[in-house]
Formats: sequence, structure tokens, C-alpha cells
Amino acid sequence: MKTVFLILSVCSLLISCSGADNKDAGAGIGVVPISDTPSTPGLSPQAKKYQAAIRSFADSTFRNGSLNGSILVAMNGQILYEQYNGFYSYRYKKDSILSSSPFHLASVSKTITAMAVLKLAQEGKLKVDDSIIKYLPSFPRPGVTIRTLLNHRSGLPNYVHYMDRLGWNKKKIMSNQDVLDFLVARHQDIDIGPPDRRFNYSNTNYALLALIIEKASGLSYPQYLKQTIFDPLGMKNSYVFTQPDSARSMPSYFHNGRQYAFDFLDMVYGDKNIYSTVQDLLKFDMALSSGFIINKDFLDMACTPYSFEKPGTHNYGLGWRLLMLKNGKKVVYHNGWWHGNRTAFYRLPDEKITIIALCNNDSKMIYSVRKLADLFGDYMQNGKSDDDGEKTIVRTRRSSSKKNNTAKVNSKRKYQRAIAAKK
Repeated sequence: MKTVFLILSVCSLLISCSGADNKDAGAGIGVVPISDTPSTPGLSPQAKKYQAAIRSFADSTFRNGSLNGSILVAMNGQILYEQYNGFYSYRYKKDSILSSSPFHLASVSKTITAMAVLKLAQEGKLKVDDSIIKYLPSFPRPGVTIRTLLNHRSGLPNYVHYMDRLGWNKKKIMSNQDVLDFLVARHQDIDIGPPDRRFNYSNTNYALLALIIEKASGLSYPQYLKQTIFDPLGMKNSYVFTQPDSARSMPSYFHNGRQYAFDFLDMVYGDKNIYSTVQDLLKFDMALSSGFIINKDFLDMACTPYSFEKPGTHNYGLGWRLLMLKNGKKVVYHNGWWHGNRTAFYRLPDEKITIIALCNNDSKMIYSVRKLADLFGDYMQNGKSDDDGEKTIVRTRRSSSKKNNTAKVNSKRKYQRAIAAKK
């Protein structure tokens, strides 16, 4: 009955949004089918200024076909800007990327895994502070809880590194169960730290969380997400990668155009392996804000920082990275990288802004969309961006063409003037 109510509620929301024509309410999730939004019906004058500034930023940042992906910026669910550029087959320039083209979300998948766990907690099927031994009885270390997996304070190192180092047969495709079984069998050789002592970003945490979802729900991880998140929210172009999806999944590429080969790590999910689109992620974002997936108390829990070993603005909640700025502003976000797939998902709760960017050509420029935050509020951006946990200075490419350089400077000036006008 709850599922039926959820479906009806989301459908009602989509219908009402698509017909809205005011400056505050959203005007439709995924109803803008064009590749580069010149103007969106129903935008207020202020929203149109935002739209122009975002376009100037995108034109300046992603020049000469450097974007092989998609970008979407929305305010309260209303799309301000939307762009699709490049090709499904990046190397051979075949099959244009469309609004329906799903990208590998890489570590942005962790946000959906975490919300699925909290949904199970809200339904009473697990408790956030349960020992994981309750669900994974063979786990070799006491004291690790679901919460410490969610906030990367479990003490577990990254399976991507230690399984390779300790001799996993690379000819054998690894599964989530393999991650657990290897950890059990070789735990004395793995440098496992004490739980809840410090933050240590590790994919192992989310590979194990996917197994816990399966134990608590009685469904496989792909089935659970499909039945409880993707289908009810109308995320029709989203799925968890499994072997039968090999024929349809978008390949990923090195920046020079060479394709990444499928390898032994590519079947593990929870930490990665969700495919989705910017429009579907906007639906997910609106469902979070509206309480359709988890209620406000659980969402607040997810957006609370848990790591204070070192002073600074960077922190981590439950499935979300956090920027806790000195002026009181908060950015809730996650970036991702996996085999050429680079992804960015930013939420500005104060202004109800959503910024999403996806690519499959290993372009670090995708993370620079974070700088758009200053268009909507004082988010103290300075050109730095996180490369899925590693701080990276984002630099725009230099053009050898004087004409291109001039256009780039003019575009940047327009963007800066828009910010100044807003303030």
C-alpha cells in the first residue's frame, strides 16, 4: 500500500510540476528534451539570469567538444540548464548522447546505496547502529556497525587495493560475496584499523552495505533498487549493472580516446555500478527533498558530519560528502571516478539547487561544476574541486586560438557579471 501511495504521489508531483508556471515551484522533471536549453518556459526573470550565467560558465569550461556527457542544473526541481554533448562511442564518434543515455555513476552510486540502507532502517528492517555481524555472521572483526560503513569510519581498507596486492586471481571476476569471503579468509594479512577512530574513505564499506541490503530485504541489490527506488520514482533509464547489461552499458574511455577494458573489479556493486542519467538523478533528488524515500529525520542524519579528527570544511555524512563552510553554508555532494567515468552530484539545500554532471571520457573538468554554487549563494569557491576524495586544482584548457581565448574571456566575464548582479 505504501508503494502504491508513493507511486501516486510522485506521479502527482510530476504532473503538477510540468504544468507549473511560477517562479518558485518546479516546472517538470526531465521534460526538457533539448540538448542545450536556450530558454525554459515559465522561468522567472531571476531564473533566466541564472540560466544565462550557467550557459556562459558551460561555454567557457567545456569548449571544443571537451564535454562527452551531460549537465543539468535545477532550482526546486525546475530545470534551469540542460546540455548533452558527445557520443556514446567516444572513440569512433558514433551515436549521440541523449537525455536517455545512462552513465556509470561511479562513486555517486554510494549516495543511492546509502539512501536504500536508511530506507530499510526507516521501515524497521535494520538499525543503523546494528553490528554488521548480525547480517554478515562470518565478518571477522567486532565493533563495526552499519553506521561506520556508511560514514567510512569502519577501519576497513579498500578491497580494490588489498585484494590485488594479496593475490586475487585477476582472471576471476570478483563479486560482492568474494569481497566478504576474501576479507574473512585473509583478515590477518589485511591492515584493518579499529572502528570509529578516524575517517578512511573505502569502497569496501559500500560493497558490504550492498550485501546487507540483500540480507535485510530478501532481494538482490539490483532488484531492491529497481523495486523501491527506480520504478516508483520513474527513473526509467537507471539500473544496476549486471552481466546481461554488457551489451547496452555505455563504455568508458581514457582522455586520449582509448577504451577501458572490462576487468575483474567491474561486477562489484554498491560502491559503484549504478547507471543513470541527469534527469533521473533529478527525480531522485526531488524525492529526497520531498520525503518520498526517507523522512526528514533520516535525511538530516545522512547530512550530518561525523568526522572531526582534523579541522577543516570537508566532512562526510552517511553516503554524502559535506562542505561545512565557515559562513554557515552547507554543500551536500558526492563525486565519482571509475574507469573514465567521472561524475558530480551537488545539492545546495538552502537554495534548493541541484547540479549534476556526468561524463565517460575521463575529463576532470566535470568537477568544476561545483563553482556554479557561488551563482546562488556565498559558497566561498576558489577554483578547487574534489577528484572523488582527492583535492584537485581545476584548470580550463588553454586555446591556441586568439579568437577562442577572447570568446572564453568574454564568456567568463558574463558569468562574473551575473554573480555580481545577483549579489
